Amino acid sequence: MRLNKLNQSKWQVNKMRDLTETIRRRYNRIAPMYNSMDTMIKPIWRKELLADAKGKVLEVGVGTGANLSHYPPGVEITGIDFSPRMLAYAKEQLVNLSQNIQLEQMDAQHLAFSDHSFDTVVSTCVFCSVPDPIQGLREIHRVLKPTGHLLMIEHMLSDNPVLAFALHMLNPVTVRISGANVNRKTIQNLQIAGFYIADVKMLAFKDIVRRIDAVPHL
Repeated sequence: MRLNKLNQSKWQVNKMRDLTETIRRRYNRIAPMYNSMDTMIKPIWRKELLADAKGKVLEVGVGTGANLSHYPPGVEITGIDFSPRMLAYAKEQLVNLSQNIQLEQMDAQHLAFSDHSFDTVVSTCVFCSVPDPIQGLREIHRVLKPTGHLLMIEHMLSDNPVLAFALHMLNPVTVRISGANVNRKTIQNLQIAGFYIADVKMLAFKDIVRRIDAVPHL
C-alpha cells in the first residue's frame, strides 16, 4: 500500500512537471505576439491596481512587462516568469524605466525566496495558467509578509450558471491554444491557500474579470 502511494505521488509530480514544461513552451511560442493578444486588462486597471503596491514588490508572471511602467515611484520590483522568451521582451522595457527592477526566470510553484520577503505581490491574468494554482498561491503566501497584500486582476469561473457552463465548454480550446484555463475558481483557491479576501471589484463580463486584494491568514 505504501509503495503504491509513493508511486502515485511520483507519477503526480512527473505529470505536473510535464504540464509545466508544456505551458512554458506555449508561452515561449506566443511571446512575440503576446502584447497584441493581451488586451483583456485595460491600462487604467493596471494603474489603479499598482497604485496600491508598496515596498518590496514581487510580480508573479511578469510576462512581457505590461505592468512595469505603471508602478508608483519608490517601490523595489522583482518580476518573475517561467518563460525565458517572455522575459526577454520584458527586459527590453527596462531601458526606458527608472524603477529598481530585477527580472528572473522562476516558476511560481517553486519560489526561490525566503519566507516573508515581500510587502506586496502582484499578479495579472497569471493564475489561469499556473498548472497547480493552489501550490502557487501557497508559495506566495509563504513569501508575503504577514502585513502584506496580494493584488490581483484575474479572470475566473463566473458564479452565473449560464456563463459558467459556457466557460467550462470553452476551456479545452483555450488550454489547447495557450495553456490558459477560463474556469478556475480563483477565490476558492485563494482561501484554500490561506488567504483572506479583503476586497473584490468586478471589472468586466459581469463577474469573470475581477480585481482582488487578499491578505495572509496567520
